[in-house]
Amino acid sequence: MKSHKKTVTQNKVNPGIQDRIFYTVATVIVALLTLLVLYPIIYIVSASFSSGNAVAQGKVWLWPVDFSLEGYKAVLRYKNVWIGYRNTLFYVIVGTFINVSVTMLCAYPLARKNLKGRSFFSFLFSFTMLFGGGMIPAYMLVKNLHMINTIWAMLIPGAMSVYNMIVARSFIQSNIPDELLEASKIDGCDDFRFFFQIVLPLSEAILAVLALWYAVGHWNAYFNAFLYLSDKELYPLQIFLKDILVNSQFDANMITDIETAIQQQNLKMLLKYSLIVISTAPLFVFYPFVQKHFVKGVMIGSVKG
Repeated sequence: MKSHKKTVTQNKVNPGIQDRIFYTVATVIVALLTLLVLYPIIYIVSASFSSGNAVAQGKVWLWPVDFSLEGYKAVLRYKNVWIGYRNTLFYVIVGTFINVSVTMLCAYPLARKNLKGRSFFSFLFSFTMLFGGGMIPAYMLVKNLHMINTIWAMLIPGAMSVYNMIVARSFIQSNIPDELLEASKIDGCDDFRFFFQIVLPLSEAILAVLALWYAVGHWNAYFNAFLYLSDKELYPLQIFLKDILVNSQFDANMITDIETAIQQQNLKMLLKYSLIVISTAPLFVFYPFVQKHFVKGVMIGSVKG
């Protein structure tokens, strides 16, 4: 009888111990992964605020060494950085508006169960996720549309992501019931008014998610600019970032206070780190404002019941 009670007691205690072990191991693993992700960011920020000699000699590990703003001063004097910033901001704002508009205008009809040919159109969009024409046909299409070396080459191709459209369609299906449409029609509301005055206001969460996804895509856009643009006045920031990071190409004549080859080489290293910080800072600032909508928009509709 006593052994039976002891076994019962052990069974009651063991699950709690197992849970603590699991949570401890999971916490350690997550902490290690977090450090692996954070350390490169911390290093880049620290190196950007350090002197060129300290970075070149490998003295920077965690904190800035010989605090200096030399790299940022050089970046701010680099004319192409401002050109890239201007163009990238334009592509992000205008491109994101186009992307979200096209995505929602496509997702809403496909979310309607009474749409004729709904299955066919859904299959048609899904088919493009698996098969594409390739780079050369895409280039020929953009060329025939006379969009080469224009801002539209950065905005129109890829105006909608099918994956994002499917996420938006699922959100609408899960959160906007058909009964709401029927009630609005009884009150004399047509489809366009229902979409703009009811669907969009109730879709703030998914709109925030789509805006974030598309904005990050435009901010990091590189290949389309490399493929379709030849005018430097239209280049996004990432093209100039590539020139500095990969080729270390910058106009040293624009930097009048750098006289020796060693100083120029140190400046190249500082430019790399400083430009990375400057080019990614807007995303770090923007993300916290949409984080709650991001989590809500992605998770709503994922659990049925």
